[in-house]
Parts: sequence; C-alpha cells; structure tokens
Amino acid sequence: MADKTIFHCDCNSFYASVEETFHPQYRSVPMAIAGDPNARHGIILAKNELAKKYKVKTAETVGQARKKCPSLVLCPPRHKIYGEFCERVNTVYAEYTDCVERFGIDESFLDMSIFAGEEEKYAAELRRRIAQEIGITISVGVSWNKIFAKLGSDYKKPDATTLITKANYKEIVFPLPVGDLFGVGKKTAEKLAEIGVRTIEQLAAVECDYLTGHFGKLGEVLYRNANGLGDDTVAKIGDGEAAKSVGNGMTFKRNLETLAEIRIGTNALADSVAARLRRHNVKCTTVQVTIKDTSLQSIQRQKGVSPTFLATEIAKSAIEVIELTWKIGKPIRMLTITASNLIPADQVIQQLSLFETTDTAKREKQERLEQAVDRIHSKFGEKSIRRGAGNKELGIE
Repeated sequence: MADKTIFHCDCNSFYASVEETFHPQYRSVPMAIAGDPNARHGIILAKNELAKKYKVKTAETVGQARKKCPSLVLCPPRHKIYGEFCERVNTVYAEYTDCVERFGIDESFLDMSIFAGEEEKYAAELRRRIAQEIGITISVGVSWNKIFAKLGSDYKKPDATTLITKANYKEIVFPLPVGDLFGVGKKTAEKLAEIGVRTIEQLAAVECDYLTGHFGKLGEVLYRNANGLGDDTVAKIGDGEAAKSVGNGMTFKRNLETLAEIRIGTNALADSVAARLRRHNVKCTTVQVTIKDTSLQSIQRQKGVSPTFLATEIAKSAIEVIELTWKIGKPIRMLTITASNLIPADQVIQQLSLFETTDTAKREKQERLEQAVDRIHSKFGEKSIRRGAGNKELGIE
C-alpha cells in the first residue's frame, strides 16, 4: 500500500494575525492578545512575530510580557471573529480534499494523497490563497503520517513549507530535541532525559518494550511517533461532528460569591459536561465559560485545552478562566460551561505539550475513575455519587 500524503496546516500567530487584518498598524509593532489588557495580571493569549522577538510567551502575565517589551501593544480577544476566520480557512482546504480534520481552532490535517508527487506545488498554492483571500499566513508540514507532518509545520515559520519524507526524515527529524516531538511535554522530556534520551534519534533507538516499561501505554506512542509509525488516518469532513459542542448551565439558588462557592458550581457543571462527552466518545479542545451577574449582564470567555473528557481538567480550566476574567466577590447568578471543538476520542493523538498538567499514568487513572462513576450513575442514578459538598444550599440537586 502506498504511503499517504498528509498536510498539517497551521495558521501562524492566528489570533494576532486576524487582528492585523483589521488593524494593519499592528504589523509594524510588537502586539499581543491579552485576556485583560488593562490589568497587569491579565494573561497573554497570543502574540505577533515582532513580539516573539522580545521572547513574549503565551500564558505569561501582561506584567511579565511588558518587562520584556515595554512598548508591547495589547488587544482584547474577539473569539467570535477568530471562529469565523477558522471557518473561512477550512472552507479553502475543503476545495482540495474531503478529508479535513480540525485540530484546534488554527490547525487542520488534510489527506492530500490525490496530489502525491506535487506536494510542494499544492502547499504553496494553499499558502498563497490563504494569504491573498483571508489575509493571514499558514505554515504547512508534509509527510506520510500526522506526527511528522505536524513537526514539519513547526519546523519553519512563518509562511513556509517543510517536506519530511522517508528519504530525509533522519536528517531533519533525528537531530531535534526530543521535546520537539508531538506528544512529548515538559515532564515527559524530563523523564526521558533520566534514561539518557535527549534527541528524537535517541528515542527512536530505544526498544519499545523498554519504553512501555517506563511509561506504560505512552511508551508505545513515543516509540511509534519517533520512528514515523504514527497515525495516517485523516477524518472526513463531518465525521464526529454530530455534536459541535456540549454544555450545561445553571441559575443558582443563591449567588456565587466566594471562590469556594464558584468551585462547587463549576465542579457540578464540569461533571455533567464531561459525562456527556464520554457518552458520545468525544474529547473537547476548548472550554468556554459564560457568566451572568445579578443584573443579567453576561460575559463569555474560553481557552484552549489538551483534548480531554475529564471533569477534573474541564473544571480546572473553567476556574482558570473565571479567575482571570471575573472579580471574585462580585455575585454570579448563572454559570455555563461549554466544551467545544470536539474530536472523536479514538482519533486523539497523545498531546502533552503546551497544556501538559499531569503525566499519562495519572491521566489514565483519572479516566478509569470517572468512567467508573459513569457506570455507577448508569446503574443507580445521577444522585448516587457526587463530588464536593455544599451543593444543596446552592440549589444543585
């Protein structure tokens, strides 16, 4: 069977690039998207190429970023607009193939096997069209599997194409630090260093059984990824999209004011959302929080997450969003948590990179625990087991 031709198309500095299409002046200054541009504790959500030169990083505080770059221009996020641009970009991809698998708001895998032998031509054509028709740039990685295709899109930025083939992959991939390999987060890289593995070449040379002995199921994933044996299946447009999001909201019996009360409400909603994700066998890559105050005014914020259907991770992300965007103590009348950008659970590639919060063994243990709770609920009802105390007084039955 012939190898497939997989493209990984990654929008460069997506949020910042979108804003630059509306504000061309941002292209000539270091600029970042921040959750709260007026607060030193606001978080950097994205930055343009000029800000990157000052080593401004995503997820650091505005205060930290401005110490590096005092002239940094800040722009508030506009998630609805970013979603619209995402749709426009993927509409272009769909003109070339019906196998377009989204991986977050700014990344997509494309099965371009029909264009085998002309990869560079069509990668250049996609880059040109996205730039001319939409006003942003993409980087394209091309390989025979998803892992190396994604590594290729990261290899040269911005607005570049990298082909990783069976003839050149050892030259391009093997010298790279093991942390550059998709699926190797900071903690995993540290554990690999403990056994003398610091480059992808060294990882590829380790026996699979040895890796599984140290890392469990992740060990086999690491072995396959390093050796170019990763998944080459790209979902067709519409696959796994029966539900575009899963959410649950609640108007509380009394307002939430303390962080402890907010955690109780968030945990209850996250439990419900996560259980529905598991029921549909999908994981989310975005957690959105909608808050309504006593005057019925509402705000809506979201953040990207590593693919998950765990209540603990959804609740943690929701709390982080709330702490960044809401003044604790100001009453919350209604709270909604929505999990969106859904991916079929059995198609999720192990991702422990930017969003790594726990090691794989702990995550697998938590998944087994929450799935066991699902079985108890199925047999004895939703009220048979519940996390947290104080639910009843807030009207959470």
